Amino acid sequence: MTEKKHAPEAPEFPVQQQLDAYNARDIEAFMQWWADDCEYYEFPSRLLARGAAQVRERHVARFREPNLFGELVHRAAIGNIVIDQERVTRTFPEGPGEIDVFAIYEVVDGKIAKAWFKMGMPRLQGGEG
Repeated sequence: MTEKKHAPEAPEFPVQQQLDAYNARDIEAFMQWWADDCEYYEFPSRLLARGAAQVRERHVARFREPNLFGELVHRAAIGNIVIDQERVTRTFPEGPGEIDVFAIYEVVDGKIAKAWFKMGMPRLQGGEG
């Protein structure tokens, strides 16, 4: 997929920056794109983290996974809402694999204010998944 460049004021910009930092497993670069009072949900409404400190805590361990990578499949934006379809490679408790994810971001003042994640079923490497 050809990577589209976005102007810094576009809502897609912080979303792409945090995805790049996620793939680099750089927690400091990742967190600079999240609002201090952000909310992080499992779609549709299960709150998983409130505030940047809790979002950081969720990702510190994940960033230790050597195979962690979020591949952007498709991105759409309307107003300040950005929706990414991603294929995420990671290490699950059952072993390495991948999972399809819809990530919905609400961007306010250049930062991610709210995010919702809808996960598919993990597909384990060499397994049925």
